[in-house]
Amino acid sequence: MEAKAVAKYIRVSPRKARQVIDLIRGKEIREAFGILKFTAHKATESINKVLKSAVANAEHNYEMNADDLYVKEAYVDVGPTMKRVLPRAMGRADMIKKRSSHITVVVGEKKEGK
Repeated sequence: MEAKAVAKYIRVSPRKARQVIDLIRGKEIREAFGILKFTAHKATESINKVLKSAVANAEHNYEMNADDLYVKEAYVDVGPTMKRVLPRAMGRADMIKKRSSHITVVVGEKKEGK
């Protein structure tokens, strides 16, 4: 049994969000929340919200015990990129790309045999 939560259009680049997601993948829920609490990064707030949502989904929708949960899957997909123009010297322009992410967290119950 597994529960899932997704946050879309988060204004952090996928490359930077993946650095944080890689820290919690495969960890137990308590350990994952601890890691996120003490990681100083812009993406931790959004990832923490998604993780809390996935745990709440597991408890409410599937009646799982929160103490037995772990992060089964966690990944970041590329969202739409906003393109902005930055004026430069002599009439030129540079393109600024403001990237966004879709963050997905799947939690599952640990088996008793593991």
